[in-house]
Amino acid sequence: MKLLLVADLHYTLRQWDWVLSMGERFDMVIIAGDLLDIASIVPLEAQIVVIRKYLERIAAKAPLLVASGNHDVLEDPRLSEKTAAWLLDDLPASAFSDGDGVARDDLFFSVLPWWDGPEVRQQIENQLAEQAELARGKRWIWVHHPPPMDTAVAWDGHRDRGDEILREWIQTYHPWLVLGGHIHNAPFVSRGSWIDLLGSTWIFNGGRQIGGVPTFTLIDTEKQEASWVSMENAEKACLEEPLQRHPLVP
Repeated sequence: MKLLLVADLHYTLRQWDWVLSMGERFDMVIIAGDLLDIASIVPLEAQIVVIRKYLERIAAKAPLLVASGNHDVLEDPRLSEKTAAWLLDDLPASAFSDGDGVARDDLFFSVLPWWDGPEVRQQIENQLAEQAELARGKRWIWVHHPPPMDTAVAWDGHRDRGDEILREWIQTYHPWLVLGGHIHNAPFVSRGSWIDLLGSTWIFNGGRQIGGVPTFTLIDTEKQEASWVSMENAEKACLEEPLQRHPLVP
């Protein structure tokens, strides 16, 4: 399968337009959190209306996986914590979000929600325990907004901003890929990266840039290759070897 991975679009509509224009070129589009922007002058309720329409249009072109990020969660009357319940309402049949598990060929995808407290954290732990059985014998891919602690994709140039609990989950279940974002400048700073290897698990964070085209990562699951493209640089990596990054265009 050919996967298009983006994250941290933050209600940048020109970048959403680009994702929409690219959708039909891929076997799956993956948006790994922070669809909305809590700092925007546009109210979140209005942003949600617009973004839901984009999700519908993208899902009409390719299967879509979309995970919530910290900018996407709102007060949830069912819990004492915030969730992105709006992402789950009336999703098209070809779109999947927080809590979903999707089998495709020899792959199994799990979409994990953003969590801030024990209730949603427990939901994720239950989800992983259940979907580990469904993923048995397949290459397991997680879509989750934050990166794990002690990885280059969690480095912001000053400190590690990764998730310690996610690292523990990875070390328990050993998924093949973890597709995320959250740390905008990780690929652009010394000691940071768009890709890292934690044990046998590949971790991705494409970062964020301004302009009409987001940073994006292309993953070919058959060739086991990944390519990352930004305005500043472009690189590729082979997922069958120890981590080595190469210029995409020599």
